[in-house]
Order: sequence, then structure tokens, then C-alpha cells
Amino acid sequence: MSKKLNIEEGTVIISRTDSIGDVLLTLPICAALKRDFPKMKIVFLASSYTIPVVKRCQAVDEIMDATELLNSPTVMQLEKLRAIKADAIVHVFPNKVIAQLAKKVKIPHRIGTSHRSFHLLTCNHRINFTRKKSNDHEAQLNFHLLEPFGYSKLPTLDEINSNLNYFQADNIAIPIEFESDKKKIILHAKSQGSAVEWPIQKYQELAHRLVTSGFRVYFTGTEKEGKEIRKNVVFSENILDTTGKFSLDQLISFIDNSDGLVACSTGPLHIAGSLNKICIGLFTPKKPMHPGRWMPLGKNSSTITAHEVCKCANKKKCNCLEDITVELVFNQIHEKLKP
Repeated sequence: MSKKLNIEEGTVIISRTDSIGDVLLTLPICAALKRDFPKMKIVFLASSYTIPVVKRCQAVDEIMDATELLNSPTVMQLEKLRAIKADAIVHVFPNKVIAQLAKKVKIPHRIGTSHRSFHLLTCNHRINFTRKKSNDHEAQLNFHLLEPFGYSKLPTLDEINSNLNYFQADNIAIPIEFESDKKKIILHAKSQGSAVEWPIQKYQELAHRLVTSGFRVYFTGTEKEGKEIRKNVVFSENILDTTGKFSLDQLISFIDNSDGLVACSTGPLHIAGSLNKICIGLFTPKKPMHPGRWMPLGKNSSTITAHEVCKCANKKKCNCLEDITVELVFNQIHEKLKP
């Protein structure tokens, strides 16, 4: 690694203001910087709702609430950002307003992808790489943005996974009715529209198969998602509805105390993977949504696709996930977690 920026003891802002999964796949660059430059101060600029995730990353020294920042008057935005006294900002998720603010407060090194036109005016380090057509994983692709720090090649996923101990859950109590001596499987059936989803009816069938085999099953999700789930799932003593009942802090702890999780490409899947829990991701093979790009991190993560190549290539909507059988998912859970 040939060093370029001489800020080993400086302050660096990592800006990623989108969703939970995206944030979790950005944390490896924080861990790498902290490992290689232990005196560097890392400030993570995150949306309010992802802060419970970021605060569990031991490589992050300080968190700045991007939602609060962007909702402030311009004068206060500049004051807040200037107060950090950052030596560099890495725009992992491009945000035009944040990029403009970083330039206005004269952060010396402003790093972003060259594929955003507004970065031509706001960034003085523009890295030329593409995400959409790449075969590399999202967590690997983020390392392109560390080129100014001397990172000349992308790490392998094995190298990233070997350093996952930076992310740890707090031990938060959950309602006693959700505790069990049986092995606990979480089914996170929805994605708030962010991913291709497996049919709810198949989650229902999977839940009954798991209960018959001695597991206890928990459906998680938001209250809004719960309304749709409750239309299709019959709950019982061992198939429980937790939708809308957990804060994100509680959900992270609940996942950490579970035995396994099944979901499509969504935040809870990435939480489970980052905690090195057994988790199974259900994916379409269609690019750029395929598991090669978005599979969860973690040594106990695995993915299932029905086909090697998407059969819906000429359709706007991919239905390949529907071809994943309940039997296939059940067998993989049973193999990994015999009750």
C-alpha cells in the first residue's frame, strides 16, 4: 500500500447516507482505515435511522446525523460541518448537497466517483470506476474510493470477512414472550421495496416446515409490512409475529440472539451476516441485484438463487426468485442448524 495523502493522524468523514445494508457494506473501509492508520479519527455521516447500526462499529470514532444536518438552515449546515475540522471526506454515497457543503467549508481532500457530474465541481479526487456493471461485491467496490489513501487493489471477500470483529451487538432485553429454548429462526419476508422478494406464501410454508422440525419461527419487519404479512401467514405458539414491535437497536440484538435468519437482499440480512450469524439470502441472478454484488458479509452467510442466469432478462420485473423452492431453503437451514 503506497500512501498518498499524508493525514494518518487527521480526521476523515465517511459519507454514506442511504440504507442499512449499504451502510453495513461501507463499514469495512472504516475498519481498514482504522487498522492501517490507528491514529486517524473516523467520522461517519449517516442518516438518522441507520445510526444504531453505525454506533456498533468499533472503527468509527464519531457519528454525524446527516438527516439533522440536511434539515438545518444553510448557515448551521456549514457551521456543523466546519466544526469537524475534517482533512478529507469520502463520498461513498453521492449526495449533491453534502458534496457542495464539503467544498464550501474547504475540506482539503474531497473524494468521490468520477461518474457523478456534480463531483466535477465539488471533488478534487475523482475515482474512475463503475458499480453497475462490475462483478465485484459492493463492499469491495467501496475500496476504490480509498485509492488516495494508498489502497491500490481491492481486498478479497475472505480478507474483508476476516476482519468483521469490528461490528458487535449490544445485549438489549427483548419481551419475554419471544424467548425460547428452541432454536430460533427469523424470517424477514419484506424489503420495503428495496429488493426482489420471495412470495409470502412460501415463507408461510417454510415456517410450518421449520416448526414441524422443532424450530421456533419469528417474522420480523415494520408495522406496515406486518399488515401485509398477517394477511398471508397463520401465527401460532411457535410462529410469532414481531413486526412493528422492535426498534432497530432491539432488532440488532434480537438477530444476534437468534440462531439463523432468512431474507432477501435487505438490511436485516446484512446485519445477520455482519454479526457472523447463520443467514441465508434469497437472490435473483439478475445484475446488478445478483448475490455476487450484494450477498451478506460473514463467514456463516450463504445465498440461494433458482438459476445461474436470470430468465427474465427481457422483462422489467424479475420473477426468478419465485422459482426458489421451499424444500431448497428448508434443507439448507436444516443442514446448518439441526434442532
